[in-house]
Amino acid sequence: MSIVTTSDSTQDAVARRAVGHSLEGPFYTDRDFYGLDLAAIFTRQWLFVAVDAEIPGPGDYTTVDIGPYPVIVLRDDEGNPRAFHNVCRHRGARLLEDRSGSVGNLVCGYHKWTYGTDGALRYAPSQPGDFDRGCFGLKAVHVRSVGGLLFVCLADDPPADFGEVAARIEPYLLPHRLRGAKVAARTDLVEDGNWKLVMENNRECYHCDGHPELLRTFFPTYGYAEEDIPAPLRPAHERYLRTDAELRATYARLGLPYALIEELDGRTTGFRIQRDALDLAGESFTPDGTAACRRLLGDLPTPRLGHLGLHLHPNSWFHVLGDHAITFSALPLAPDRTLLRTTWLVHPEAEEGVDYDRDTLLKVWTATNEQDARLVARAQRGVSSPAYVPGPYAPTEYQVEAFCRWYIARLREELRLREGLRP
Repeated sequence: MSIVTTSDSTQDAVARRAVGHSLEGPFYTDRDFYGLDLAAIFTRQWLFVAVDAEIPGPGDYTTVDIGPYPVIVLRDDEGNPRAFHNVCRHRGARLLEDRSGSVGNLVCGYHKWTYGTDGALRYAPSQPGDFDRGCFGLKAVHVRSVGGLLFVCLADDPPADFGEVAARIEPYLLPHRLRGAKVAARTDLVEDGNWKLVMENNRECYHCDGHPELLRTFFPTYGYAEEDIPAPLRPAHERYLRTDAELRATYARLGLPYALIEELDGRTTGFRIQRDALDLAGESFTPDGTAACRRLLGDLPTPRLGHLGLHLHPNSWFHVLGDHAITFSALPLAPDRTLLRTTWLVHPEAEEGVDYDRDTLLKVWTATNEQDARLVARAQRGVSSPAYVPGPYAPTEYQVEAFCRWYIARLREELRLREGLRP
């Protein structure tokens, strides 16, 4: 990566970040910080970008833009996931324009340079006799499948701890067999807010009274310590404790890992994973909590499994249930715009209209995403005001604070690197 300069004001803001308080306005609005975020976070960290089910067979591909970097993720002829910069090695034209599709070879639409699914240059017309095709393969991007979730990293040397994190979360994911699942739907929502506001909003339920559809089944005590639960939420908490005890017995009987692992800061790849209860029927995100899909994921004998919640810094969260799974990825488009991509997965043989109703499957999280988008836009407008000053986090927002600590640590690493390379 090329090293770019950073203003003194940006460095000062990073240095004086107040623990326990929200970030200062420029973190969410300034182009300097946007550029620093791309360099320190999105070109260095492992990013969730797709699911294996989006590229089920050789030649199947999906494309994603990570800041200014267009990337192709595809299945090669041997069935392995691959990722490449979506840039022809001739004169830089973008190779694949569609969001997804299937190819035999990757053919540039400009001058017909042709690459195999392994990225090797196969054909370059009208070149001299001493032209060495071996020097002009596509530039590879690190890619890894974790329990059916596809991650890429643009860095030459990706974070070394990702393998350990993958080994710890895969046992939670594998019983659901996401690698062989079917994509029931995928939606893109552009939120009018900085990517950090999107992630911060997701890490707390302080605002969850704004999600009536979700709160039918999602316990509103998420993030509360036992001693901090207010009186109006006590009945919901008592239901949670009863349901949680029943589910723990089910998890133990089925051999499903369920314990909370929470390492959101203090390491390069911050994450949180836990199998947890849902309210009402306890099966799915539906108005009555019953399963949205008749066919269950994997070989699980019951839909009443609550939900497996997974969060990975910097850009993704997941809900995996007995009957379906939902993945979320947040990708920055501008200082004040973020793409939220949501994908719903079901059993590979589940038929729409027979095993599931698409509207029912999508209803809760479509509504929740739209509600969150309005809240994020509202926050963006507020932090853009000269009158905004950082406010204190409530105890229930401890995961937001952990995200900010993790984020600031990454920026400080980047700034130290730049200082070391300064002539």
